[in-house]
Amino acid sequence: MGDVQLVSADSHVNPPPTMWADYLPAEYRDRAPVVEETDEGQFQVFEGQRTPMLGISAMAGKRPEDYSWNVRRLDEVRSGGWDPDARLVDQDIDGVSAEVLYGGGPLRCEDSGLARASYSAYNDWLSDFCSTDSSRLIGMAYLPASGPDDTVAEIRRLAGRQALRGAVIGRFPDNGEWYEPRWDPLWETLIDVGWPAAIHVGGRGRAAPMPRTDGIGYIVDLLMSKFAMGEAVTTLAVSGVLRRYPELRMISVEGQIGWISFAHYYIDHLWEKHRFWTGNDLPEPPSVYMKQQVWSTFMEDPVGLRERHHIGVDKIMWSSDYPHSETTWPHSRKLTDEWFTDISDTDRRLILADNCNQLFGL
Repeated sequence: MGDVQLVSADSHVNPPPTMWADYLPAEYRDRAPVVEETDEGQFQVFEGQRTPMLGISAMAGKRPEDYSWNVRRLDEVRSGGWDPDARLVDQDIDGVSAEVLYGGGPLRCEDSGLARASYSAYNDWLSDFCSTDSSRLIGMAYLPASGPDDTVAEIRRLAGRQALRGAVIGRFPDNGEWYEPRWDPLWETLIDVGWPAAIHVGGRGRAAPMPRTDGIGYIVDLLMSKFAMGEAVTTLAVSGVLRRYPELRMISVEGQIGWISFAHYYIDHLWEKHRFWTGNDLPEPPSVYMKQQVWSTFMEDPVGLRERHHIGVDKIMWSSDYPHSETTWPHSRKLTDEWFTDISDTDRRLILADNCNQLFGL
């Protein structure tokens, strides 16, 4: 399999806290996060809060028994999360040709002006990061979701940049639902600029948007976050958004894929039972639109690979999740060789590279 290309459809960046002072508008720079050096290590200071450096999002290269929620210093984790030159070296170590990059922004804060400015600041930073080699570093811009005018304006501002190839939206907008007519300009703009829209895993639902950090809760939340992706994807299908916009391309990111086979069956079953009294006017079952317009990424999912033809082998994309704790780095080549031993060359190439290459025009 050495000649089979590896393209990660979901990898991550971890911009350092110091980047915000360089990219936020002038009126917010004095409020940007700063790094405080102490005898106990480095701390981020922001909005009156002093917190240790997050480590669990950058465990690449460490043994599971050495994982930790925080690290004493940023230099204890691989710099490929924020240094594009180091990132290209780590791609070569892993045998990966290119990566689609998520994560790292925006800031979480109470000030709506600062929060909104951080979207653009992060997107500008990511664009610069990926511009180091835009054929191997594929950026996904994060979109504000307070209202369609602002969301569309941010897409238009960024769409001409070669280093950015798509957009990330939340599983839900800040208020309401994505299927409300007021969001139609978002879908129309994404189609117009040729960008897919991605929904990245995170949180279990509206009532629990953030993962718990106690040991038991963290592990369980990681599992439940995968299933929560079904809520977002099936809502787009059942509501008719996908039907009304057949050129719209959506991506379920880091949700794994094993649940999709069941979801295709069961959402159709529910639709057949309840479409009349609910007044649902879809001309075809919801799974038809999901199979046509929704791509999905996975890291390690033997159940999903077994179900690949029911899911749609042309819509499945492998990912390394570098540098997160579930990453396959630096063993991605070895692991994918093992997983795909009994899978045809055609399916193997589609899943490991070609589907992602086609979706993003690589």
